[in-house]
Amino acid sequence: MGKTLHQKSSSPLSHGVKLRTGNQKVENGVAPLVTTYLEMQAPEQLRPKRVDPRLQVREQTERNWRFNRDLYFRVGEQWDWIDKRSWTDEQWKHYTAAPELRTFAGYYEDALAGYYELRRDTEGGVEIAYFGLLPDFIGRGLGGALLTSAIGQAWRMSPKRVWVHTCNRDHPQALANYQARGMIIYKLEEKQEVGPPSREATARQGGDNC
Repeated sequence: MGKTLHQKSSSPLSHGVKLRTGNQKVENGVAPLVTTYLEMQAPEQLRPKRVDPRLQVREQTERNWRFNRDLYFRVGEQWDWIDKRSWTDEQWKHYTAAPELRTFAGYYEDALAGYYELRRDTEGGVEIAYFGLLPDFIGRGLGGALLTSAIGQAWRMSPKRVWVHTCNRDHPQALANYQARGMIIYKLEEKQEVGPPSREATARQGGDNC
């Protein structure tokens, strides 16, 4: 999750996309919401991070809507995930029962450390829909290993591509993590908000606070 759009990058990226240099334009005291879309078009593009043997990733093969709901709240609280915060139990049950959704949990020395959700889209791709670590496990170097697992599992679903989107209000190292694993930016979207960003305005439909 996350992004760092303030890094140096005046050279063109995939599909001619460029990152901005310098500070973002600020209007009314609020920096624009910048959403970054990244993709990987072949499994050979994955640059894996060596997995700590103490980190074990297991698929939740039995559908358990409470697990998805609880991880959404526990991981997302620090990033203001709110798009599903008002959901009813029935909405969660419907969401987790969808055949296109798969859920994986990361355990560090048998303690739950984080999770990710993979979702087939309607165009033959697989989206990393939700991804993140629990607060106690941030900063231990586990993000790259968990993302390596997510991308690898996504390619095992035989998609046309693997993709994700994130924004400049997420974890500051998230964008760098995606790029370090070999994902390429293919689209940027910028939206200038009026006044301080509300929790509603920072909600992401499908993955984090974007």
